[in-house]
Amino acid sequence: MTANIYVSSVDQAMNAASGVISFPSDKLEVTSLSKTGSIFSLWVQEPSFSNSAGTVNFEGIALNPGFIGTSGKLITVNFRVKAAGVAALNFSSGSILANDGKGTNILIGLGNAQFSLNVAAVGPQATESISPSVAAGTPLAPKISSLTHPDPEKWYANSNPKFVWSVPSDITAIRILYDKYPASQPGVVYVPAISEKQLEDIKDGVWYFHAQFKNAQGWGAISHFRFQIDTQPPEPFVIKFIDGKEPENPQPTVIFDADDAPSGINYYKVKIGEGNFFLVSSNETVKSNPYTLPLQASGKRTILVQAFDKAGNYTTASEEFIIKPLEAPIITDYTKELESGEPIMARGTTYPDSAVTLWLQRNGDEAKSFKIQSDKEGNFIFAADGGLKDGVYKLWAEATDGRGAKSLPTEKFTIVLAKAAIFRVGGWAISFLAIIVPFIALIFVLFMIVWRGWHKLSFMKKRLRGEVREAEQALHKAFNLLKENISEQIKMLEKTRTKRELTEEEEKIIHHLKENLDSAEKFIKKEIEDIEKEVK
Repeated sequence: MTANIYVSSVDQAMNAASGVISFPSDKLEVTSLSKTGSIFSLWVQEPSFSNSAGTVNFEGIALNPGFIGTSGKLITVNFRVKAAGVAALNFSSGSILANDGKGTNILIGLGNAQFSLNVAAVGPQATESISPSVAAGTPLAPKISSLTHPDPEKWYANSNPKFVWSVPSDITAIRILYDKYPASQPGVVYVPAISEKQLEDIKDGVWYFHAQFKNAQGWGAISHFRFQIDTQPPEPFVIKFIDGKEPENPQPTVIFDADDAPSGINYYKVKIGEGNFFLVSSNETVKSNPYTLPLQASGKRTILVQAFDKAGNYTTASEEFIIKPLEAPIITDYTKELESGEPIMARGTTYPDSAVTLWLQRNGDEAKSFKIQSDKEGNFIFAADGGLKDGVYKLWAEATDGRGAKSLPTEKFTIVLAKAAIFRVGGWAISFLAIIVPFIALIFVLFMIVWRGWHKLSFMKKRLRGEVREAEQALHKAFNLLKENISEQIKMLEKTRTKRELTEEEEKIIHHLKENLDSAEKFIKKEIEDIEKEVK
C-alpha cells in the first residue's frame, strides 16, 4: 500500500514543512520511504520511520522562491499490510513556514486518511500468508521456500526468482500465480503437480507467489509467499560542499543525499584521497545531515561516495576539493649566536589562541618539536632549555588553530650554539688570547735579550760582536716568522670580509694587529741599530 503526502499553499509561498505521521503498527508496516518527485530540495531531517512506534518523520526545505500552489508532493510512504481492519493515518504534529524571511508558521490544518484493509493472516517462517482450507479433507497449503529469495523482508538484486515445495503423494494438481496482491487466488493449473517454479525477468518491486494443492477432496488452502526485487542502482547524485570546494576548514561539510526506489538507501561507503573506504550508515547521515567529513590535512584530494540500496546495488559519485592551509607564523625575533648552555629563544605572531609547533634540527639530525600556545593577540614566545649540544641549528614553526587546521611552515632560520670565541672564520674560531699572549711574550723576550746584550756590551764588545750579529739574525728570523703568521691571520679575516660582514670585534682585532705589528717592527729595528752603534 502506498500513501503520498501533499501540501497546499495557494495564497503564500512556503519554503519549509515538517511533520510526524502516526499509523497503526499492528496493521501496517513501513517498508520504504521515497523522496522522488518531492518539492523539497534540501532535507533538514531525512524522512525516517519507526515501525515499533508507528510513526513517520520528515522535515524539508523548498529553496527560494519556495512553493506556491496545490498538491505539492512531500514524500511517499510504502506500507505492508500486516492485518485486516481499518487503518487511519493522522498527523501527530506539523508545521508549514512561509518564505518571508521570518519563518512564519502559516499552517491552517492537518489532513488525515483512512484505509480498509483486507488480507489473510501471515503464515510461519518464509511463507507470507496461508488461506485456510475450504473443506474437510482438502490439502494443506504448500510450504513454499526459495533459495534465490529466501527472506520475504529482504530485497534481492535478482530478477529470476525460483520457488520450491514438496508435493505429497495424494496431490493430483497444483495451481500457481504471481502478482502484486498479497491474497490472490492462483489460476494457472499444472497436472500432474509440479514441485518448483522458475520465474524470469520479473520487474522491480514487491511481489507475491501463490500456490494451492488439489487432491481427491478438492482444492486446499493457499500459500502466499512475498518476494522483493530491486535490480537498479540508486539514482545518480552529486556531492555538494556547503562552504565551497576550497575551504580552510579541515572538516568540510558535504551533502550526498541519494534516493532509491523501491528498496531505499541502506548505507554509504566513503573514500577520501588515498585512504580506505569507511562505512556511513543511512541512519547516521539522516541524523547528521549535512555530513561532516573527518579531519583532513591541507592539500588537494578526491572524495568518493558509494550509495548502496537494500538489495546491494550501488551508485558512485566523486568530487575534488582542496583544503587551504593557514598562513605561516611570522618569526619576529630570534637569537642568532649563543654560547654553550644559553637557551635558544624566539618570538613571533600567528592566529590567536592557536597551538604553535616549533622545530629544532641540529646539523642534519632528526628534528625535535616543541609545542606552545599563542595568546589572544596571536603572540608567542619560545625558549628551549639550556641543555642543547653545540652546533648549527635550524629553527622553523607551524600553527594549528582550534578547528585543527594547519598552517604552512615558516622559513628555516639558522642559529649557532658554540663555546665563547672572539671571531669565527667558516666553521673554526681563533682565540684572541692565542695570538696576543704569545705576541707579548715574544716582545718581552726580545726586550730582555736586547737589554742583556746592551748591559754586557761595554765589557764584551769585541767578544760579543759576533754573538750580537748572530742574535740580530735570529731576531730578524723570529720576527719575520711572527710577522708572517700574523699577516696570514689578517689576510684570512680580510678574505672573510668578502663573504660576510665582519663583527665589530673582528674589525678591532685587524686594526690592533696591524698597529701593534708596525710598532713592534719600528721598536726592534731601532734597538738593533742602537746595539750596532755601540758594538762598533
